[in-house]
Order: sequence, then structure tokens, then C-alpha cells
Amino acid sequence: MLFYESIESHPSDWSALIFKDQTITFGDLRKTIDTWAAYLQAKGVQKGDRVGLFSKNCPEFVTAYHAIVKAGAIVVPINFMLSPTETSFILKDAGIKLLMTQEALDLEAALEKREYSGVAQLTFAEMAEAPEAVPAPVKMHEDECCTIIYTSGTTGNPKGAMLSHKNILANIHSFTNAISMEPKDKAFCVLPMHHCFGWTVCVAGPMLKGGAIVIQDNYNVAEILRLIVTHKVDQFCGIPTFAQMFLRAAEPEHLASLRWFVSGGAPLPAHLSKAFKEKFGKYPQEGYGLSEAAPVCAVNPGDKIKVGSIGLALPYVKVEIHDENDTKLPNGTVGELCVQGYNVMLGYLNQPEASAETLRNNWLHTGDLAYMDDEGYIFIVDRSKDMIILGGENVYPREVEEVIYTLPEVLECAVVGVEDSLRGQAVCAFIVLKEGMEGDKKAIRKYLLDHLALYKVPRHYFFIEKMPKNGTGKIMKPNLREMAAALVHKV
Repeated sequence: MLFYESIESHPSDWSALIFKDQTITFGDLRKTIDTWAAYLQAKGVQKGDRVGLFSKNCPEFVTAYHAIVKAGAIVVPINFMLSPTETSFILKDAGIKLLMTQEALDLEAALEKREYSGVAQLTFAEMAEAPEAVPAPVKMHEDECCTIIYTSGTTGNPKGAMLSHKNILANIHSFTNAISMEPKDKAFCVLPMHHCFGWTVCVAGPMLKGGAIVIQDNYNVAEILRLIVTHKVDQFCGIPTFAQMFLRAAEPEHLASLRWFVSGGAPLPAHLSKAFKEKFGKYPQEGYGLSEAAPVCAVNPGDKIKVGSIGLALPYVKVEIHDENDTKLPNGTVGELCVQGYNVMLGYLNQPEASAETLRNNWLHTGDLAYMDDEGYIFIVDRSKDMIILGGENVYPREVEEVIYTLPEVLECAVVGVEDSLRGQAVCAFIVLKEGMEGDKKAIRKYLLDHLALYKVPRHYFFIEKMPKNGTGKIMKPNLREMAAALVHKV
């Protein structure tokens, strides 16, 4: 099966997209996809061309994505928050000559600096004027590339993960089965569609099942809650930020229609999960994924959630914990989380060495440190690159963060390592305080000394107003490491 075929069998009168309380049926959506695909072909788009897609969440994003693929091209979703400089890198790296946009972008200067030219733009307004038509059929295979997802690029330039039709379809089949999505469910999409997590779990998965997507283009919590109640939303996938927002602003009746709340994109602190259960009567189902795996690898099953775990591997996805020699480790032993399955990417665009390193020995090496218990539940310890080594001892930042989160004055925290001449690295804690609360470094240190080994207790504490985050709410620790180095040196 090809990706665009995943929505072709649903009854035409079923609701597909709901935006600003207006409903688009599957029949109308498929007709517009055909028209747009035919228009792209008339504009010269051919099989294998890479077409950029730059937009906030909206029905046109969904239409454009499917139309690009149906026209025979490869869709390259681009984070709408990127600067012209960052956007121009992706355009050149992917060899994009056509960019579909919500509004025309001023990219001329940035492209000129990269010595790349010939990028045309098609706005959604222009596409809306396209005459009704049917695209010419394009012969494609499920193992061919369907989309290129650029990783967040928190260190250096982002890499383009190439995902085939089979990669995406295998992942949405596995995820929807693990979560028990039902036809005509209503799913909420506020996560950015340009990101693999938002696209797979909030759009492509529910639509495969014939569900309707309630679309929101910003994080306005009052509007999100209104839409959940108005449309009786069944399923919500979000990042830990939403659990925090709902705890502050929602009452149990606001989320009464939700059968489940899946959390991913960033680690879910245990205290947040427990507070959510206490207020709303159910735990968030924490899951795990990465763009290179289309992206979901594991999720907690609804009938048996283990707080602090990312759950069980999805059906037809194999997860093992390996040592540095790619030997499988016994349960309870920390090592690198490695993945196999039809959801694993083809490789990185233009980067054969990085592809070979990440996909060595027929396993996707995630770079995440984890262990598995005797029931198969997986527990992420930390990113291998985030692990702090001081005096020969390993410190896992997440372990320290979980203890800091138990302090009543802490809203958010992140722990990083900074260079130290004596012990190699020193532990630094960045803390965002709850509104109206004050932080006492000495009191926090004393508390941590009662709960952690001495070498794990941070030496430096910095109170900041907000954490640097990427589009999916993940705290950008490379930024914090740079801040820590400057602040510690200043001290």
C-alpha cells in the first residue's frame, strides 16, 4: 500500500478534519487532494521530486501532504518556526525546487548566501484556485521514499531521515492497534504536523482508522479545552507540557470524553503522571519514539501502565538493550536502546557515514540509555550524550531531575554537565520556579543530599524564567550546557 491510499476506502460522508468548528468530509478531502495533485503535476512535479511543505497546523497541510505524495513526489515537512537561514539549509540539502506554503516566505537573501537558486513557492491560496482535476497515476512502490523528516538539529545541522511508505504505514498500523483506536474516533491535533510525532499519532494514525482530526494551530489551553468538550474528543496525544497545562487549567469534566492521553516527545516526570491520575482518574500513557523510526517504538498499554516507563514495544517492533559491542544485555541492565522493524528509516539523506553508524548491524541505534524489566517494559535512563561522568562515576541527569521535581516550588528542571578541571565534569541544575515561589539553593542542596549519593548532587544551581525547548517541547540541553559553561566561568 502507498501512503495516500490509507484514506481512500472510508465512506465519503464521514468527518475527516475539523478546523475552527468547520468539518471537511473524507469525500471532500479526497477530491481536493486529487485536484492539488493534478495541479502539482501540471506545474512540472515528477516522480521522486522533493517538495517542501511549510505551514502551521491546518486542513491545507493535510491536503498538501497527501497531494504531494499522490503526485509522485517526496514531501519534506519543514518546521514553520525555523529562520530563513535554517529553512534555506533544508531546501538546499534536500534539493527542493518547489515549496508549498501557507504564506509566501522571504528566502531570497538566505538562499543567495547558500548559493542555491530556483526555488518556486506555491501558496495555499493559489492552490485553492486550481481547477478540479484527477492526477495522472504514478507507479510507486511501498519501499520507496515517501517523506524526509529533518531532525531537530539541536547540535549542528539537522539530518534528513528518509521514511518509506512502508515505514509510515507500518508504524501507524502498529500504534493504532496498540492504543486501540476505533473508526470514527475523534483525535486532537495540536502537536505540530511538520513533526513526525504529531503527524503519525495525531493525524495519519487516526485517519487510517477513519477517525476525525480536531485541529488546533496554537497552544491556547482555554480553546483546546473548549474544542475537546464541544467535539467530545476521544484521544489526545501531547507532550508533558500539556499535562502541566491541564493540571493548572482543566477540571475533570473537561477531559471526561478522553479514553486516553498519550504523552511523548520528552520524558514525563513521575510526579506529573501521578498528579494527572489523582486529578483526572487516569494515568497518561507515556510512549517513546524518534523520527528515524517513523517515529513510535513503544507505549504503555492502557490496561497496565507503569509510571516512569515508556511501556512495551509496539506490535511488530523489536526492541533490545545492547552493550557497546551490540550484544544483548540481560533484563535490568542499562545499555543502548536499539530498534528493529518495518518502521525503521531507509537512512539519512546525503549522509552515508551517519546512516551506517546509526543503522549498523541491522539495528537502529537510538543513542538512548535504557533497561528492560522482566515483563518487557522499557525504562529510559537518559540520552547517552547527556550522561555526566565525574571522577569515574556515571550520573544520569533524569534520576537527579526526578528528585528535584519532588520539591514543591519546582515547575521545571533540567540537569546537565559542565567541564570541571578536577573531576572531569560537574553537575549543574537549571530550575524554573512556580509562580510566586522562591528558590533557596542551600535548602535544595540539603534536600538532595538526603535523597541522592553525594556525587550525584548538583554543584551549581541556576534559576531561569523558562527552559529552551524545540517544537515538540523537548528541553534543548545543548543550549543549557552552553549557558552553564558561561555561567560557571563567570562565577
